[in-house]
Amino acid sequence: MEPNIRIEQALTSALDEATDRSTPPGLAAALRHAVFAGGARVRPRLCLSVAMACGEDAPPLSDAAGVAIEFLHCASLVHDDLPCFDDAALRRGQPSVHKAYGERLAVLAGDTLIVLAFGVLARHVPGAPQRSGELLSLLAAAAGTPHGIAAGQAWECEERVPVSAYHRAKTGALFAAATVAGAIACGAPSAPWRLLGERLGEAYQVADDLRDVIGEAEKLGKPVGQDQAHDRPSAVAALGVDGAKGRLDRLVSEAMHSVPACPGREQLCAGILQEMHRVLPCKLSLVAA
Repeated sequence: MEPNIRIEQALTSALDEATDRSTPPGLAAALRHAVFAGGARVRPRLCLSVAMACGEDAPPLSDAAGVAIEFLHCASLVHDDLPCFDDAALRRGQPSVHKAYGERLAVLAGDTLIVLAFGVLARHVPGAPQRSGELLSLLAAAAGTPHGIAAGQAWECEERVPVSAYHRAKTGALFAAATVAGAIACGAPSAPWRLLGERLGEAYQVADDLRDVIGEAEKLGKPVGQDQAHDRPSAVAALGVDGAKGRLDRLVSEAMHSVPACPGREQLCAGILQEMHRVLPCKLSLVAA
């Protein structure tokens, strides 16, 4: 089954289990809006792609890892859009959760998705205690501090921000979790996969910084010019457009060369290049890795 189909089915199943008639209707609706209002599912696809490349032997656990990572990502977007941070009206071409359901439900929806991420993995502990335990620890590190997405968001509250540390935490943490989780879920050595996720995460953030400057809001599904408007650190602000593009090319090249030997290495590398071409602003072209 194609990773995209697996991911959507797994996300639907997980939310169906977490919401029933006793769930406050507004919260249930906000959760579904946060998860199903579009999205490329880059992180869970990366997780499943690594698992498949390594010779996946436990698809339900790989699916659970992908769902958990996507829930954390969606939670971070809900919170990032709140008035206390970006005050964004749009996300993925749709009204952001706080615009559609109010700030209180947006906060609760984001919090709930974080809890659900751990709950989805916890269900697999009885059948795969070693792998599930490793995945839960990995997820906790990716979500919190000192190098997780919470720390990444917190850097925006500081006066002086090291751009690389900000990118590694806010974006790179979940990408690294995705590649490592894919290996853990199928029992493969996981440490060699971290560098791939870290490089892809930083590359994705640099590409996002470029889109914020030279992209088009209609194609992105969200406003542009937000980094400058909110005085956020960005690769473009630090390096300029040409410098940021050069940094992106180097990161993608390093990512490609870091892919460990595995049965599906060639197909995985092709998918990575295709994804990076997709996220790059159409005005630019990626230097082949």
